[in-house]
Amino acid sequence: MPAPILPLIEAAAHWPARGALLGLDLGTKTIGVAVSDPDRKLATGIETVARTAFTADAKRVLALAAERSACGFVLGLPLNMDGSEGPRAQSTRAFARNFARLTELPIGLWDERLSTAAVERALIANDVSRAKRAKIIDEHAAIYILQGALDRLVALNRAG
Repeated sequence: MPAPILPLIEAAAHWPARGALLGLDLGTKTIGVAVSDPDRKLATGIETVARTAFTADAKRVLALAAERSACGFVLGLPLNMDGSEGPRAQSTRAFARNFARLTELPIGLWDERLSTAAVERALIANDVSRAKRAKIIDEHAAIYILQGALDRLVALNRAG
């Protein structure tokens, strides 16, 4: 059975109380990958996957999930500033639909507006060279996306 693809809050109901989540930032050339600790407090970058073909990309992401005993995925959904979905969001949803056929682990979609821009500003502020930024931007964006999702889940748990 394919994995459910849901907004983050709804996906959280399908994840066990503990267990690592894998965060993905889907770029056109690379996929940034981050992982949370089992208590879902901290996101850490693990890899930037160079995109080749969907099957190879998915296989690598699934291998990373298995290595870290992940119980779900958080995909950054690049919405437009007005909240609408453009071509990049549609591409992310298509990836999620295809990916869901290969796993039963629930997939949560998280609004990633401006994540890459925020990460790039932080890297520039830390005097990271343009060449180095190009190599690490997607992995750091995945960290930013996953950490934002984790923080949102913590806030909801406190309120609820």
